[in-house]
Amino acid sequence: MSEEFRHIVRISGTDLDGAKKIGYGLSKIRGIDVGLALALVKVVGLDPEMQVGRLSEGDVSKLEEAIRNPADFGIPVWMLNRQKDLESGKNSHIVGSDLALRVKMDIEFMKSVQSWKGTRHSLGLKVRGQRTKTSGRTGRVIGVAKKRIVAAAVAAARAGKGEEKKG
Repeated sequence: MSEEFRHIVRISGTDLDGAKKIGYGLSKIRGIDVGLALALVKVVGLDPEMQVGRLSEGDVSKLEEAIRNPADFGIPVWMLNRQKDLESGKNSHIVGSDLALRVKMDIEFMKSVQSWKGTRHSLGLKVRGQRTKTSGRTGRVIGVAKKRIVAAAVAAARAGKGEEKKG
């Protein structure tokens, strides 16, 4: 094992920290969690305790192939992120910027068919049934407007009392 250590390894369009173990390093790729990463490492036949920076070019290419087609390597269907895709009807796994684009397209589709989730997305509200009365208040400060209104009303009342005494 006279392979040199690389501090940054590029896998599936993502720069990974070479000091991390393979399973946790692969989880930095968008669309791959630790469980799937460890399953991919096991299927490819690598040591999960090895650091990402110690991978050879052959190991990196095997991992990239397994990431592109995990079902072909024996990864169960329930670990994939696109099961029974609406457009193709197939089970697939998408990672990286393709996943971000696909999620955006899915949200736009929900908006176009005016589903409940699409409506909530278009209104900027919580989508998955969370409470909204007290949590998720972004962009608005509670109480500040009320203080200004009360101060303006008090000032108007004082001004009105002053006019009544004069008249």
